[in-house]
Amino acid sequence: MRIGFDNDKYLKMQSDHIRKRIADFGDKLYLEFGGKLFDDYHASRVLPGFVPDSKLQMLQQLKEQVEIVVVISADAIETGKMRGDLGITYDEDVLRLIDAFQGEGFHVGSVVITQYNGESQADQFRKRLQQLDIRTCIHHNIEGYPGNIEHIVSEDGYGKNDYIETSRPLVVVTAPGPGSGKMATCLSQLYHEHKRGVKAGYAKFETFPIWNLPLRHPVNIAYEAATANLNDVNMIDPFHLEAYGVPAVNYNRDIEVYPVLNAMLEHILGENPYNSPTDMGVNMAGNCIIDDDVCREAAKQEIVRRYYSCLADLKQGIGSKEVLYKLELLMKQAGIRTGDRKVIRPALEREESTGHPAVAIELQDGRIVTGKTSDLLGASAAAVLNAVKELAGIDHGLHLVSPQALEPIQTLKTSYLGSRNPRLHSDEILIALSVSAAHSEPAQRALEALSQLKGCELHSTVLLPAVDENVFRKLGLNVTAEPKHQYNRYYHKK
Repeated sequence: MRIGFDNDKYLKMQSDHIRKRIADFGDKLYLEFGGKLFDDYHASRVLPGFVPDSKLQMLQQLKEQVEIVVVISADAIETGKMRGDLGITYDEDVLRLIDAFQGEGFHVGSVVITQYNGESQADQFRKRLQQLDIRTCIHHNIEGYPGNIEHIVSEDGYGKNDYIETSRPLVVVTAPGPGSGKMATCLSQLYHEHKRGVKAGYAKFETFPIWNLPLRHPVNIAYEAATANLNDVNMIDPFHLEAYGVPAVNYNRDIEVYPVLNAMLEHILGENPYNSPTDMGVNMAGNCIIDDDVCREAAKQEIVRRYYSCLADLKQGIGSKEVLYKLELLMKQAGIRTGDRKVIRPALEREESTGHPAVAIELQDGRIVTGKTSDLLGASAAAVLNAVKELAGIDHGLHLVSPQALEPIQTLKTSYLGSRNPRLHSDEILIALSVSAAHSEPAQRALEALSQLKGCELHSTVLLPAVDENVFRKLGLNVTAEPKHQYNRYYHKK
């Protein structure tokens, strides 16, 4: 894979910059982490070379100074809000995050339920956390937020929130997703710390948009595509331009809230140490791009993938035409078309020639392999087998798993497990391949080649079942699909 981002440089530069920001304030820094603290696959896709857990690795260098606070809004709990990339609810993701942090040796101090207004599901979640001996705090909905500064920054505003007991100089405030109340949590803590005579500050870590890349750089446009459903818009930060005469890219929500944030910081600290919302950030990612062309191309591919993801959502009744229109506009701004995704046409041509769904995979060196639907295999399973044969230099005429070995699996599915589809999905063929690898040298080589699929592009001519989507996600394939179902019926099992 062509690399466009220096991850080692990023780890050092980023940790050094955060250390400096802690020193700027004295006793304590509340660092709001926007985006994903780990499993940041969007960043790894648009900045090839960026490791999905880079930010976690960076914090490892500060581990003894770090305390984690996880934030979730009461409304997200009440409505069962989902993380689309993982297929789990926000409250379940809180537990996943805690396990992940503690598994890496980080101290998780508290969970904060924000914007609380007596929600019953939030109460139940709090009891669950308490039963697990996880310290939990409540932050309330504040009347007049965010405009009524005098009320918010008072005993009847932030003063009613639970004070989060922290013990380390760097408090990382993170959440399962946007809109969780991370910034309000940080500001509430500044209020309480100031009352206690603690010199505490606030900063923000947001990977995208990258402030020192051009506004219309594909990497920044890809961020807009990723957040199209939130209606985020990249903008030149007018406060930064006025203060320094230098253009810097930020996004509308941070720019719009800055006057309010400025007033709050002045009210709490006596003065705002920042001249602009960009000043608040600590992100060094833009300084670690080593091949701009590679990152531009990767970002363009991501924009097309987001477009197809929106088409799939619309087909399944969960999307928005407004989001689609925005994505179409972003594609025009980036100067790209769906035809720029090279893996699409081979998949469609294979479907046309066979009359059945097909899948195509573009390998890292540009070779493209396809898989067709057959009596034994679904197109996804066939494409994976053909891809690992190609990668391992195995003759495509060789059966890695004999048809006789597949037939009992089909019988199990249809006769005992109630499936109407006898064809094997990708997970089932991989299990069969691993069994064959115990006594077959070609199957063993094919199994070892699976790791080379990471970062490869895949396109399906029909919407994929959840089982195939999950396998491809775990293998690290970047997936798109035509917005149509394989079968012409109303109910489609995921």
